[in-house]
This record gives sequence, C-alpha cells and structure tokens, in this order.
Amino acid sequence: MTTIGVFDSGLGLTAFAHAIHRAAPQADLVLAMDPDFAPYGRLSGADVTKRALFSARTLAQHEPDAIVVACNTASVNALPALRKEFKIPIIGTVPAIKPAAEAGRPFAVWATPATTNSEYQNELIGKFAAGLDVHQTAAFGLAQAIDAADPVSIRAAVAQAMADTPEGITDIVLGCTHYGLVADVIRAARPGIRQLYDSHGAVAQQTLHRLGLKPSPEAQPTGRLRHVYLSGRPGELPAAVGAYPAGQALLDIAV
Repeated sequence: MTTIGVFDSGLGLTAFAHAIHRAAPQADLVLAMDPDFAPYGRLSGADVTKRALFSARTLAQHEPDAIVVACNTASVNALPALRKEFKIPIIGTVPAIKPAAEAGRPFAVWATPATTNSEYQNELIGKFAAGLDVHQTAAFGLAQAIDAADPVSIRAAVAQAMADTPEGITDIVLGCTHYGLVADVIRAARPGIRQLYDSHGAVAQQTLHRLGLKPSPEAQPTGRLRHVYLSGRPGELPAAVGAYPAGQALLDIAV
C-alpha cells in the first residue's frame, strides 16, 4: 500500500491532498498542519525551515513513500534541508507562473505579503515571463480567512486583492496553496476572469511520477486518510475544512 504524506501550515494542503486522492485513490494519506505557527508568512526563513522539518519528521513516523510540501513559503525556504534529511521523494510547490506566461497575456500573481516581490518569486517571473506584463498582488489576510472558513472575511480579502489588481488583467496565478479553495469567490469578484492558474493538479501528477505510479482515477477508492497531526499532536481535520468541497471529500475518507 502506498502512503503519501502532505503538510502545510493550515488548510492549504486540502486541495493538494484531494487531488492526490483523486489521481491515486488506492493510496493512503497522512496529513500534518501547523496551527500553532500559522501563517508561515510571518516567520523568518530559518523558522519556516524548522517547522517544515518538524512536520516532515512527524509524517515520517508512518514511513510514507513520498512527502508533499503543500505550501509555497515552506517550499521556497525548506526544500534543500528536507531533501538532505529524507531519502524519499520530497515534492515542493511552485506558483504556476510558467503556464501563465505561456498563454502570452498579462497576468497577476496573488501571494501572501511575505512572498510578494520576494527574490524567489521575482526569479520565477524573470525566468518564465520576461517581457510580459506581470503584476504582483499581496492578498492580505486571505489565507487566514480561508483557514477560519469565514465567508465575510474571505470576500473582503478577495475584494481588496482584486482592487489592487489592474482591471485589464484577466489571468491570475494563485501563488498560495490556500487560494484555490476559494476560486469561485475570486471569479465572482471579476466576471471577466479568463484563467486562474493553480498548482495542485500538477503537484499530484508529479508525486505519482516520482513514485512510478500512473494516475488511476477509476480505481476502487480504497485509500484512506489515516492520520492527521496538528503541530505534532494527533488530531482530526479542523471543522473549517468541511466548508470546502475538497475538504468534505477528505472528511469522507477519514478513519
């Protein structure tokens, strides 16, 4: 039986774990969130690395075949340390700037304030979108509102981020793993949106590739969500996860 570990500071891992389950429904999942230290955007790079290692070590108790870092901030800061310590595949998360650039249209990158205009994000834009009109938007408070499943705060944070995004831009890269959970709210805030670029599908495919597995969405869904950890403590998925379809799907396979 294949076991895949997934971690994030909060609910951002939800869509990623669900995408993995859809692609490999016979694989078991083990999840780790870190509510005591969320959001990671307020921590130093060194502290993010410490927390990422802590979560990965927590998952490692169950001998997973791979670990997915379902967090942009943790991927930026901690991948080298994680890959040095663990010999299993460690799959990071990268904003979908490359596919957005391939469309050839102006686009925005929504991210946490800590990631917006960071050296890492600027390097990705320079590498894949040189010469294109790219606007970086800090989505203040959106990840926290999503963790709380607070619809009023979510709509307010989305409205502010959209107001900070030039009107002519109709493509948006979702540069935080949380944001895909509220894609419908983002689309509703600007009816002219053509494309939202998220990365959970690509990360799920990369995870299976690294494990030598082929996507088998039609297979019998025997995989289960076996364990959930909250800052290292055994627990359950937060109630807020049920506010999102991907989260409800995880609740349905939890044991």
